[in-house]
Amino acid sequence: MATSGQWSTDLCDCTKDCSSCCLTWWCPCIAFGRIAEVVDKGTTTCCASGTLYMLLAMFTGFEFLYTYKYRTQLRREYLLPKQPCNDCLVHCFCKPCALCQEYRELKYRGLNPSYGWQENVSKQSHGVVMPPISHEEMKR
Repeated sequence: MATSGQWSTDLCDCTKDCSSCCLTWWCPCIAFGRIAEVVDKGTTTCCASGTLYMLLAMFTGFEFLYTYKYRTQLRREYLLPKQPCNDCLVHCFCKPCALCQEYRELKYRGLNPSYGWQENVSKQSHGVVMPPISHEEMKR
């Protein structure tokens, strides 16, 4: 179970959750959109964030200047350390791994990014809280 102050998995532990890994490698705009919606607590939508990510990636190649801010926000929310270096560099050089780690982190903390913010809140308010996923449950 994830606790404040530490990442539940390492940056290169992409294979700990194969579905998140595949999504972030093949459809990073969707993965990022989902992460952004949950981290922003619904103030931005998956579609808007994912579209902006895709446009920045296609036309500038500097989408990491947008995505790293959500890693910073996630870290602050859960008091996570800057590992292995600052957030901007992690997203610049290891963006797929960073997105995969962030997606897993939200899952381990009981928030499923694929549900979106509203559905996560709805499940929690109706007593259907998704239990945090342990590392053992992620193995096939």
